[in-house]
Amino acid sequence: MTTTGRRALLAAGAAAGATALVGCTSGAEGPRRPSAAEREAERVARAEAALRARSVTVARGLLERYDAVLAAHPALAPRLTPLRRSVAAHVKALGEGGTGPVEPAAASPKPSDSARPTPSPAPVPVATDPATALGELAAAERTSSDGHVDALLAAPPEYARLLASVAASGAVHAYLLTEGARA
Repeated sequence: MTTTGRRALLAAGAAAGATALVGCTSGAEGPRRPSAAEREAERVARAEAALRARSVTVARGLLERYDAVLAAHPALAPRLTPLRRSVAAHVKALGEGGTGPVEPAAASPKPSDSARPTPSPAPVPVATDPATALGELAAAERTSSDGHVDALLAAPPEYARLLASVAASGAVHAYLLTEGARA
């Protein structure tokens, strides 16, 4: 969101407050129609919520890939565990400030949450060769990083800074999984 967008959001908040005060003193009955500023503020909030949901989904997918590689190649744990821990922190950070709590990547609904069971996601395929699995994980890090960079243009300033940081971290992870291992 640009500075203009921020100003529009502040103006919407001021307009909503003024409208609420006027509504308290007027004797008119019936439903009140939202102002243009209120509709714009709602549109901006929905767009940000959708952006956060997409970003968290990308990060969760990467976390699931780390889990699959670790399950298939336990000997890689010393190398992958710190990177996985970082990705888990990204999932949490990207979801904070949104409309609802972020659930762990492997969370499944409780039986009381829905009348019918939801199918579990397909397992992430992992190469049998550890070096190939690391290369695929590095490619997933680059793809995730690119996705966060693409989302920067639509993000409000604070969230854009977070996305940039997560994208940079993903680029470093990709380096450590490939070229960094050779050093």
